[in-house]
Amino acid sequence: MMQPLSPLDPTHVTVRDWIAAWGGEVADVALEAARKRIAPDVVSFGTHADVVHGIDALFEQQWSKVWPAIEGFRFLVDDLVVLASDDHTQAVAVVGWDSTGFAADGSRFTRPGRATVVLARADATGPWFGTHTHFSLGRDVPAATHGRAPEGE
Repeated sequence: MMQPLSPLDPTHVTVRDWIAAWGGEVADVALEAARKRIAPDVVSFGTHADVVHGIDALFEQQWSKVWPAIEGFRFLVDDLVVLASDDHTQAVAVVGWDSTGFAADGSRFTRPGRATVVLARADATGPWFGTHTHFSLGRDVPAATHGRAPEGE
């Protein structure tokens, strides 16, 4: 059974560090670095793609479409909730996030949302890998973001 963890619990800390590092990779559009965090057979829901199976599909149908079209992405790690299995080899992270999107005319809009990330590892001290991610936008947030207008426009 999954149990909620205190923010001081060592497993909570490792999940927080993983989430924060991944958020930095999203913000930096570091697609290849982020890819190394995710299990090859990941199953995900996203803000752009519906259900995707496998890291290649997640990369092509979600990440490569959204990450370059936003800026200022960050997970709200101070509000992170972590649930973990008794043996600490599986964890669920529930966390809000924020970013800036761009309308078709280039104007900016606040683009908040929330995510659930399921993580797994071989043993209680091993590295985490994302096995499921589910990102959704906040209410009334435009679904499309078009990226910044090129310089000089």
